[in-house]
Amino acid sequence: MILNFAILATIGATLALLWQPALRKAEVWRAMVTPLASIIGSGFLVLGPLLNHAYGRWAPVAMAALCLAAWGFGAAIRDNIRAIDRDGTAGPAWAEGAASAMLGFAYMISVAYYLNLLGSFAVSLTPVDSQLAARAVTTGVYALILGVGWVWGFTVLERLEYASVALKLSIIAGLSMALTVYTGVRLGQGTLVFSPASETGWAALTLGFGMIVTVQGFETSRYLGAEYAAATRIRSMRHAQLLATVIYLAYIGLVTYAFDPEGQHLSETAIVDMMAVVSPVLPVVLVLAALAAQFSAAVADTGGSGGLVEELTRKRITTRQAYALTVAVGLALTWAADVFQIIAFASRAFAAYYAAQSALAAARVWTQSRPRAAVYAALALLGAAIAILGRSVE
Repeated sequence: MILNFAILATIGATLALLWQPALRKAEVWRAMVTPLASIIGSGFLVLGPLLNHAYGRWAPVAMAALCLAAWGFGAAIRDNIRAIDRDGTAGPAWAEGAASAMLGFAYMISVAYYLNLLGSFAVSLTPVDSQLAARAVTTGVYALILGVGWVWGFTVLERLEYASVALKLSIIAGLSMALTVYTGVRLGQGTLVFSPASETGWAALTLGFGMIVTVQGFETSRYLGAEYAAATRIRSMRHAQLLATVIYLAYIGLVTYAFDPEGQHLSETAIVDMMAVVSPVLPVVLVLAALAAQFSAAVADTGGSGGLVEELTRKRITTRQAYALTVAVGLALTWAADVFQIIAFASRAFAAYYAAQSALAAARVWTQSRPRAAVYAALALLGAAIAILGRSVE
């Protein structure tokens, strides 16, 4: 009972803090909201059980590797932001166009990922918890998004982004506090878990490649030029990635050594059952966080893909038609693949985009700094390897 009250109090206090006018008006914080929402929304709910099942006691190391790769790709994109601010372009027009096309396609897949997670969490605490029911919910939400986007656009829904981020961070604070208490109790009892990895060697590496989408989202800062100066976008992207890294590493560390993956059923909503052991309050608030986070992220990426497609086709395909295309791709994935397969597809699509951005940065800085160019070239090769070799959990 005391822990339940403490969880709710932590959520309420964090929400009140995030709603302070001084914080909401701070420019760097406002610029952080979009990338942070996307990064945390991308993987927080699925990563804990997934990494624990695959890597056992080495899960925090795998999480650190994912965050390090994301930081490298983010560095290349930040360099490109500086170049665009200074020179008006990050590279040849055809190369930038190709990268934008990759991102537009990646957004289409990521929307499917977000909404399939939403569907799974929406039915997770109901008597109709099944793949068919989850897919039906996902299909209905797709219809809602297409209808709203076609008739009114997403301006009203996008205004909910800050509320969604604030709710999500508040629930993460409550979850982290509860997990810290639970893990501390297990430490005192001498019952911490140090389970072996179920994936090793090449299989472990390619599985990690298939999870890069879970730390994706920082690239959104690249496209906020109409709202924020380059220096602000660079600083806010860096801060968003650092904050997300701290959150992820703390969360994965607590889950890894407090829960034994042996005998647990691995699914996209496994976190709900795991947290029920800690507190009966957590499953409910986690489902609320999932619904808010996945819906807002899906709306943002649907709008992003629509704008990119319209720009790339020079308005031969309108934004509304692009929304319809995004929905068509998403529905095909929804009914043909499971969530873990969609995670791998999205990871490979975003990795291709990161490879293109890294290659642009490498080519541009070759004459200025060979070591920096070599790092970006290595990142481009890493992105290409992820795009080709990334796989899903079996």
